[in-house]
Order: sequence, then C-alpha cells, then structure tokens
Amino acid sequence: MTAAIESAQAAFTSILGAEHVVTDPAACAGLGVDGMVPQCILYPTSGEEVAAALRCAAEHDLAVIPCRNGTKLDVGNPPRRYDVALSLKDMNRVWHYEPSDLTITAEPGMKFGDFQHFVSREGLWLPLDPPGGARATLGGIVATNASGPLRLTYGAPRDMVLGMKIATTEGKVVKTGGRVVKNVAGYDIAKLLIGSYGSLGVIVEISLKLFPLPAHRVTFVLTAGRLGIARDIRRRILASPLTPLRMLLLDSGAASLVRRGPPPALEEYEPEIWMEFGGSLRVMGRCAGGLEDVAKAAGARISVLPPEEADGIWSRLTDYRPWLCELFPRQVVLKATLPDTASEEFLSRAQQEAENDKVRSAGFCQVGVGIAHVCLLGAETEAALVGLIGRLRTAAQEFGGALVVEDAPVDVKKQLDVWGPAGDDFAIMKKLKALWDPKGVLSPGRFVGGL
Repeated sequence: MTAAIESAQAAFTSILGAEHVVTDPAACAGLGVDGMVPQCILYPTSGEEVAAALRCAAEHDLAVIPCRNGTKLDVGNPPRRYDVALSLKDMNRVWHYEPSDLTITAEPGMKFGDFQHFVSREGLWLPLDPPGGARATLGGIVATNASGPLRLTYGAPRDMVLGMKIATTEGKVVKTGGRVVKNVAGYDIAKLLIGSYGSLGVIVEISLKLFPLPAHRVTFVLTAGRLGIARDIRRRILASPLTPLRMLLLDSGAASLVRRGPPPALEEYEPEIWMEFGGSLRVMGRCAGGLEDVAKAAGARISVLPPEEADGIWSRLTDYRPWLCELFPRQVVLKATLPDTASEEFLSRAQQEAENDKVRSAGFCQVGVGIAHVCLLGAETEAALVGLIGRLRTAAQEFGGALVVEDAPVDVKKQLDVWGPAGDDFAIMKKLKALWDPKGVLSPGRFVGGL
C-alpha cells in the first residue's frame, strides 16, 4: 500500500465508515482494469458520500475509477493510474416513481434486470438492450450511453434521461434537469455526462422516462443468403410501413455461433436478419404479412421464433461478449459507427479482411441505426490483430464513419489508441475535463485523447 493510500484511508473511513473501505488484495484484484489493480475499494451509500470521497481522493492525488459490476470496464485505454475503485454497489434504491407520469428516479448501482422487473409490474419498461444485459447497472448504461438494437425505435439512454445528480471531485453534488418529461429550462448539463465514461463526474441519481410495454411481441428471422440480399431487405423494410422495434443483422460467422456454437471448420451459414415487432395481435398479423412480401421479393426465407425463446435469444444476441469470451478468451470487439447505408458493405469488408489474415470473425449490425460490431476471434499473434484493427479503422473512415476498440487484451490495447483519432471537438473536451476534473482524478487516460 502506498503512502498516499495509507494517508487517505483514515479520511475515507471517517467519511464512509470502516466497513465501507476495503483494502483486501483479493477484493481489489476483482476490480482490476487492464492489468492495473486498485489498492482500495470504497462503497459509498449516498451522493454526498461519493462527493466527499472524490474530494478526499483529489486532496491526496489519487486516481479513481467508478464501477459496479464491471460490464463496461473493458472499454477505454489502459489507465495511467488507478488507486481507488469507487463501487456504487450499495446505491441501488428507487427514490421517486410515478407510473402514471411514466417517470422514475433511481440510484446508479441498481441492476438493469432488477430495474426492469420493478417497473414491469405496472406494465412499463425502459426500452434498452445494452451490452451487459441484466447485469449492467443504470449508472454504467448512462455513463457510456450504452444501447442495442432497440435504439432503432426508442433511441439511446441520452434520449431517456430527464435529469441527474452528479458528484464532482470538488466535493459538490450538482443537479441538472428534473423529474418530468417537459423540462426544458436551462442548459442540459446531463448531456455532457452521458457517454463521458466516468471521466467528468460520478452519476449518483438518475431520472428517467419510461414507456408502456407492448401488448405482444413477435420475433421473425429472415435468412438472407448473402449480405447483398440483407441490404435489399433493409432498404425494403425501412421504405415500407413496417415499424420493427429492433433489427439485428448477423453475418455468416455470427449466425453460426448464435445458432450452434463453434461449427465444423468447413460448415457454412448464411447471414440472418432478426426483427422484433410489438403491438396488438392484429398488428402482429399485419407485420407477418408485410414481412412475407418483403422476404419473397428479396428471395429470403422467413421463420418465427417461439415466444418462450425470444427473450433469451435476444439477450444472447445483444450481450454476446461473455459467452464469446468463454470460447475465445483473447477476443477483440470493434464498434463501428457508420452511415446506415454502408453497414452491409462494412461487414463484408471486415469479413474479407479477417479471412485474408486467417482470423475468424463474427459481425453484428444494428440495422437502421448504423452501428456494427465486429468480433475478431482466435488470432494467432498480436501483430496480426493490431494490423487488422488498423485496416478496419481505415475502412470505417472510408465509409464515412469511425471505429472504436471496445474490448481487447491489454497487450493489444497498449499498441494502439482504442478510440482512434480525436475529432474537431477535442479542444472543447479538454476544457470540459479541466473544468470538471481539474486534478485528473477520474479515470485518467482512459477516455478519448488520453483524457
């Protein structure tokens, strides 16, 4: 334990209580990030305690990374320093809930699965399907603006947050927004924190807009044959009256893994488009008829997933990293943000580049949104991975998009910048970091441009 931690430990204990300050090496190892392990874990129970702990860390020049279940800790550059893990595990309460107004205020440590179960009793939901699934927490989802294929219809967390409370490294709790949907007074500071990956402040309370659960949901699978047919299907659906809740395109590599796990080496699968529709039984019937017309015109096959299987399969589709990691421990996950019209072309390019390097790949694309994930599986050398990532980043840029490395072994991360080139707004981002976190306490080096 360093002298700085020893000096700060008594102050942390006076703020949180001895039982909420943990220095056990085994517990600390469980919250390691890219090979770096904190020397201390803090478990605050309120926003005021978070703010006081952050101020104490700043006074002792300690680096802090907020966390809970760790479903998003793989994202980002390796930290420059990591002294304290700030676990929000004990901040999991609901403070305000008005089902009739479709609003709720909860703490960031609440698990997403528990949250959905809580609001579903009133026929409501937060229509997100983020990486991490039920294990993810509200704070992690909002801090990373994490979303999945449901973004097609409902948007991202940024579109659902009504207000927040944020703890700063100066020991303050800042309130922004409110608890009602029609709240437009003042500048929306919350938008700065959503997607900042814990680099500016720590979210300690979130007010969210809820939605009614659809009366019925049906999942259809269209087997496309090849990515060119998938592109034709996308165009036809988006130009039609059909309004799916979500669509996900799986290339042949992804379809093989989702369907049966690791296939024989020479076995081939076809790309698939998975779609979910919601509404009344009458609406579901019209959707089925419309999809049959689209499939026939595109030369695709259509099937319906049994309702009892749908939720489990969608969870597997949108939170694929854990089970892929069991099969391929050194997997790399890339996220490309693209013009939607380039999605299928990018997946095809990625598939070809991976084949050229004899690297197995699996591609998932949020159709209609323009977000593609490419998983690189079982590469033999780090050099092959780094070179392949560089070519795919160039390809994304050629298509008018950008590419981020969401998950990779630390030895690969150290050879590149996971975020890619900083944009034109980087000067503003640096000023915001200096304003909100002047001593560089929060997640130093992990965000864009090493912020």
